[in-house]
Amino acid sequence: MLFRQVINEDLGCASYVVGDAATGTAAVVDPQWDIAPYLQIAAERGLRIAHVIETHTHADHVSGHGRLHEATGATLHVHPLAGAEFPHEPFPDGAEVVLGEVVLRAIHLPGHRPEHTGVVVLDTSRGDRPWAVLTGDSLFVGDVARPDLAVAADEGATDLYDSMTRLLGLPEFVEVYPGHIGGSLCGSAAISEKTSSTIGFEKAAQPLLAIGERDAFVRALTARLGVKPPDLQRVVAMNRGPLLTGVADPPALEPDELWRRAREPGVVVIDGRESAAFDAAHLPGSVSAPLSGSGFATRAAMVTPPDAPLLLVADHADDALEMAHRLAAIGRRTVGGVLAGGFAAWEAQGLPTASLERIMAGDLAARLVAQPDLLVVDVREAHEWEEGHLAGSLHVPYWSLRDADGGVPRGRPLAVVCSAGRRAGVAASVLAARGFGPVVHVDGGGVGACAAGSVEVVAGRAGEQ
Repeated sequence: MLFRQVINEDLGCASYVVGDAATGTAAVVDPQWDIAPYLQIAAERGLRIAHVIETHTHADHVSGHGRLHEATGATLHVHPLAGAEFPHEPFPDGAEVVLGEVVLRAIHLPGHRPEHTGVVVLDTSRGDRPWAVLTGDSLFVGDVARPDLAVAADEGATDLYDSMTRLLGLPEFVEVYPGHIGGSLCGSAAISEKTSSTIGFEKAAQPLLAIGERDAFVRALTARLGVKPPDLQRVVAMNRGPLLTGVADPPALEPDELWRRAREPGVVVIDGRESAAFDAAHLPGSVSAPLSGSGFATRAAMVTPPDAPLLLVADHADDALEMAHRLAAIGRRTVGGVLAGGFAAWEAQGLPTASLERIMAGDLAARLVAQPDLLVVDVREAHEWEEGHLAGSLHVPYWSLRDADGGVPRGRPLAVVCSAGRRAGVAASVLAARGFGPVVHVDGGGVGACAAGSVEVVAGRAGEQ
């Protein structure tokens, strides 16, 4: 038996290759847009990818099932309630995909979505009891899925309670392999970075799973819902609809041509360099979304209109192409070009640049004394704000800036803060691009570091100043 987990660090997605050496066949569960890892694993082990199973219609990323079908001819499997518009075999509760002695059995687990279905993995050469369950977006390590992406939150949470009861009825030794790890918007901040667990450990360690009464579980789960994935309905439609098989790489544009296009109405320039480099010099009107680390595509989509023509800037053209690939993975396919030669080529041609003032969090207290009219804009999530924020600051979650200004006043100097500096950099760039400010990006720490500089911290409900 072959079992491999494939992690997409940018989106916090987990997918799986399960194969049987005797028959030379394999299945991929919840494929990401980039199918190269699955093809490589199969080639290295001499396996043919014969099946692709979707636990549900994903809302946070574009599936690679169409690309895998095109590359391998694999049969696609999904629960009937998904309403899939592509050729597929139904995968209702109890259905099986048999790979020789390896059996993949459907276990219907609604809640995150009505069609959501886990995959129980059996190796019949070792016995008739399951050894693992691929839980998709139902049970995570340290968390359960959010219930509000397809139906009303209360309805989804009620279904999820029943699904958790069913999952926890599996033997405690059964290994749990989720569809997401920490950083995904399909759960909460409680999702662990750990990539697997067991039924027994999650039953013992998760507070939500210790709630024995359905209504109490529903109240607890729905009370902590955060921001939804960007472009939710668009991504669901793409994954449910006709098979998608690829998108061409955007062209590399010389600096003067990119500058010409950047000034066309509605065009957004996304800069993937580190925030310190962006603050020092960037294309006027561009938006900062650092490529490094995880979450680039989600952050970029959170602050740019869904249909906006995009141009991409990075230190190198290859990095900008990687930005385009990650954006394609969440359904953003309007990239019209990347900067040839990277930002150094832009500077070498002497084209216009703008800058953003950047200060360290520990220096904010002194700055507020020296500049009393400086308004602190806190762009963290509501639960972070409620735990403690700087007195007199304005709460505007960074993602809300895509569709509104959050009550930020014009003509007043702004200092943008978060918990560490990354989200503040994104939000500061958006505000500056819209003509707010002057804007200061507070980096090198967040509200906690600012408090250490003798700025008063208070608690309060989200939206209060």
